[in-house]
Amino acid sequence: MTNHAYKAARFLKNEERATWHDKTLWMVRKKRDLMALDVPDWEELREQASQIKRHSLSKLDDYLVQFEEQAINNGAQVHWASTAGKLNEIVYQIIKENNASRIVKSKSMLTEECGLNPFLEKRGIEIIDTDLGERIIQLKREPPSHIVMPAIHIKKEEISELFHRELNSEEGNTDPTYLAATARLHLRQKFLEAEVAITGVNFAVAENGAVVVCTNEGNADMGVHAAPIQIHCMGIEKVIPRLSDLAVFTRLLARSATGQPITTYTSHYLNPKPGGQMHIIIVDNGRSELIGKEDYRDSLKCIRCGACMNTCPVYRRSGGHSYHYVIPGPIGSILAPHSNSKEFENLPFASSLCGSCSDVCPVKINIHGQLYRWRQDLSQQGARSPIKKGIMKVSGKILASDKMYDWSGKVARWCIKYLPRVLIYNRLNTWGRERELPEVPRESFKEWYNKNFREGNKNGQK
Repeated sequence: MTNHAYKAARFLKNEERATWHDKTLWMVRKKRDLMALDVPDWEELREQASQIKRHSLSKLDDYLVQFEEQAINNGAQVHWASTAGKLNEIVYQIIKENNASRIVKSKSMLTEECGLNPFLEKRGIEIIDTDLGERIIQLKREPPSHIVMPAIHIKKEEISELFHRELNSEEGNTDPTYLAATARLHLRQKFLEAEVAITGVNFAVAENGAVVVCTNEGNADMGVHAAPIQIHCMGIEKVIPRLSDLAVFTRLLARSATGQPITTYTSHYLNPKPGGQMHIIIVDNGRSELIGKEDYRDSLKCIRCGACMNTCPVYRRSGGHSYHYVIPGPIGSILAPHSNSKEFENLPFASSLCGSCSDVCPVKINIHGQLYRWRQDLSQQGARSPIKKGIMKVSGKILASDKMYDWSGKVARWCIKYLPRVLIYNRLNTWGRERELPEVPRESFKEWYNKNFREGNKNGQK
């Protein structure tokens, strides 16, 4: 079942896990706040980043052509992929032409979106995710639950069991340092054997044709430096005009993502190694269509920091897998319906619309506003159930009439107080499964106010 509420309820059954998931992400959010307060011009930086992205999207065709020209001049080979399938085919063709079969890959949400790993594995290609969190979930055969911390939902005890089973580590050893060292030794051999290194792209600079990749583990550099062939997969929205613009985003990205001043490695790839190959694949996969939608265009500003997830009360308590889309949380709930509005019609409703996501977004995407807009669009497309439509229609008539509102309130209070509990709390009342109504008051607020104030005012009392 792909309903968010159903999957969230399943996640919440483990109350201990849900609690530390919530607390851990809120800790990252607080670290982000401290970092933001430490930068005097933080809000000016956010506005500048937002304007750079808006400008880039408005002239995307020009900047992509400029980037391609500069990248080719640098010695890179540039490919264009209109769909996810085209990206996968291009990568496979490069691998096949070079008789390669061992691939290392650093974290890339685009290749997750396009399903590159299963595509290559079905064709006998070994592809190893080298980011520690990504390697953990790859060994568990799970999708990431967060775009920056993909294994945030997994406890160290579970990782210990996984590494013992898959990597022959010491049974029962849950020390994080030991587990990280185990993964390092395992991955080092993979780096040495790799024939092709694949990376995502954080930013692509039109001015000089550079591909910029930000990591904390250095795994992108390890792969690119060790393997003779490097492949960089980028969405068309990753391009920015100038190298000087990059400084704005590097000041915002890590602070927003993990609460650190900058990522440990900010790598600029310009040229292939001597005797090697550098390929850049520029991917559309529905992004051009999204640019044409004025209400949602700004969602392409996203720099994949995950700040909206770390602050979202729904995401923190429901877990990333409840969103059943490659990018979870508030920003994923905007992007998912563009790919399939029927399959993901419930995601824009999985939000409190509190606006916290918009407040922390480093490029000032109006995330909660777009979620609200999606609710309107999906409702017009028939996303609401006939029962909900009927309830809303009746509610509208009651709320539009003083007399009907007063009467319905009295009836509701009587029913809650005197009807058998089973008639109210049953399997048909999904709202009541997780909630309990408060004790029924003797009178409504309106009745209380009229009795205590309106009558007193008529008699000249203050």
